[in-house]
Amino acid sequence: MSTLILLFCSNIFMTFAWYGHLKYGHAWPLWKAILVSWAIALVEYCLAVPANRLGYVRFSGYQLKIIQEVVTIAVFIGFATIYLKERIAWNYVVAFAFLGVAAFFAFAFKAPGPGI
Repeated sequence: MSTLILLFCSNIFMTFAWYGHLKYGHAWPLWKAILVSWAIALVEYCLAVPANRLGYVRFSGYQLKIIQEVVTIAVFIGFATIYLKERIAWNYVVAFAFLGVAAFFAFAFKAPGPGI
């Protein structure tokens, strides 16, 4: 559970690092947007690295990446809707549903052990 919470929190920071400047940062010079984004991303790394270390005890590397992508999509939907004031279109919902099906397949069956 701590892995999921840390990944969720790290994704909130990373989403703001990557996309937050799109709403208000157009007047900023590019170097300023990059520096602010890197400062926010540092917090994201401080959350994501422990999340992956803790999670690797329970999940495979593939499963961790799939969890990360599902969390990223969930956080971005909220971000785009609330912060960027964008409406979600039906084709995005279908695309996200397919990603959900992919996540199901990643966890529904027993994965092979680590290869050497």
